[in-house]
Amino acid sequence: MFRTAAANRRRSRLRQLGMTLLEIMIVLAILALVMGLLVGPQVMKLFSEGKGDIARAGVKKLAYESYPQWASRPANTGKCPTIQQLAEYGGSVKDPFGEEYVIKCNDLPAGAVGIAVYSKGEDKREGTGDDIKSWDQQ
Repeated sequence: MFRTAAANRRRSRLRQLGMTLLEIMIVLAILALVMGLLVGPQVMKLFSEGKGDIARAGVKKLAYESYPQWASRPANTGKCPTIQQLAEYGGSVKDPFGEEYVIKCNDLPAGAVGIAVYSKGEDKREGTGDDIKSWDQQ
């Protein structure tokens, strides 16, 4: 009997020293929640900035691709190449925000030379501060 009681006390102490699987799972869940709240917004911010970088590269690419086609046109046509015509050469016609890029040749905005290509940006409205333009030096 003395042995059994001592063994039971030893087992009881060992159980109290260790952690159960449930306790470990609760701690891991709390850590995951905290990391999600702290890291998640930063990842989304980087993802949004990445879309802007892709759009900047896209407008520059389309401007450089479309200029030779526009410059070699007959003088009397005066037409810009369309987005669909550029798509035939393998260019993407949609910006990362899901809208088509806009091309202007004849009525150029201030600062643009030859051809102007722009994306309407994240808000998908023309003329707002988030527009991404091929003639900007960013």
